[in-house]
Amino acid sequence: MGLYGSAPKSPDPNETASAQTATNIGAAVANNVMGNVNQVTPDGTLKYTYTTQKWTDPLSGKVYDLQVPTATQELSPEQKAIKTQTDGAELNMATLANSQSGKLNDLLGKPMDMSAAPGAGKASSVGLPQYQQFSGGPNLQTSVGNAGDITKSYDFDFDTSRYEQALMDRMNPQLERDRAALETRLVNQGLQPGSEAYNRAIDEANRSAADARYGAILNAGQEQSRLAGLARDQATFENAAQQQQFGQNATSAGFSNDANQQMFQNQSTTTAANNALKDQTFNAQQAKFNLQNQQRTQYLNEQYAQRNQPINEIIGLMSGAQVNSPSFVPTQSNPMPTVDYAGLVQQDYANKMGAYNAQQANMQSLFGGMLGFGGQLASLSDKRAKKDIKKVGGLYEYRYKGEGKSAPKRVGVMAQEVEKVRPDVVVKGSDGLRRVNYGALFNAGRKK
Repeated sequence: MGLYGSAPKSPDPNETASAQTATNIGAAVANNVMGNVNQVTPDGTLKYTYTTQKWTDPLSGKVYDLQVPTATQELSPEQKAIKTQTDGAELNMATLANSQSGKLNDLLGKPMDMSAAPGAGKASSVGLPQYQQFSGGPNLQTSVGNAGDITKSYDFDFDTSRYEQALMDRMNPQLERDRAALETRLVNQGLQPGSEAYNRAIDEANRSAADARYGAILNAGQEQSRLAGLARDQATFENAAQQQQFGQNATSAGFSNDANQQMFQNQSTTTAANNALKDQTFNAQQAKFNLQNQQRTQYLNEQYAQRNQPINEIIGLMSGAQVNSPSFVPTQSNPMPTVDYAGLVQQDYANKMGAYNAQQANMQSLFGGMLGFGGQLASLSDKRAKKDIKKVGGLYEYRYKGEGKSAPKRVGVMAQEVEKVRPDVVVKGSDGLRRVNYGALFNAGRKK
């Protein structure tokens, strides 16, 4: 029992568990009945029936009636007729398969004879081809001999004075003889030097001599050009001969290189043809090897087929047509929730216990929260623990330090004052603060 009333009684675990079990069983039975829905389809029906089964709770000893469902499927008349025919056909095929399976003892009891199988290809008989290597290319002539130095200039003196002088040397004696003859003829004609006729004749002769000299100069230039052309033609001929010789040398070198390249190409072509022939031989050997393996594989597959055919036939006889099972619609129902009885009981006890503890705390707070004097109630009354102190008659109004201003004021005494007259009702706690036993203090106002 507490200081201010009794604590609530804790719930009995057995009673709580028994009540929870009964609640669970009731919810499970209800959910079972609601979840099992009878169904009717074109191919059949599904019905649920229930039988009662007793069950004893090992904890409480109570006996409960459990509803155990039984699901019954029934085919429609058409599907039932199909099943009857199918069952008969499967029975006939199973009987035939049973009689035929006896033959498998003789078939499977003998090993397969592989003596007549074609031989497999021998990989060792297929030799890798030995290819011929290509030889290096021919050494080609990359230069031709020098046909001689090209004449870039020819030695010729373009000074025409010697040609002019040669012509003048041939012309001057004749011109002098012609002048002397003219002067003699003019004198014989009676023309005196200095006369007008004499001067005209001499002037005419001088002009003829000048024209002859001019003609000599022109002839000298023409002769010089003729000789320069001959020198040029000679240099051109020599260069043409050198060029022709160089071309002949280059043609000879190209012909030699073409011949060498043609011979190299012929050798390469022959080598490639020989290697291709070896490839064909190797491919033919491979084809023969693969053909032998294919023949052997085909023979073995035929033997396996003959061996497996009776087995496959028996398996086919044993597998018959299937009856269409009714397609039932999946049903959904809202399950009835189970009441958490134990939780409710525990929560109720916790609430009551919380209220009780709050009541005890409030009462203890009212009197300082301390017991003293052999279990008698003592309240904190030390002046140092109080604030907002106001004297009212012979007592004091106050609040404890730490309480807000909105907290209601308390009414009591000051321990320091009481200690002076009734030290027997004052006790000092471990915290150094004094507490007053109000019960002893106000017990007829006298000492015991």
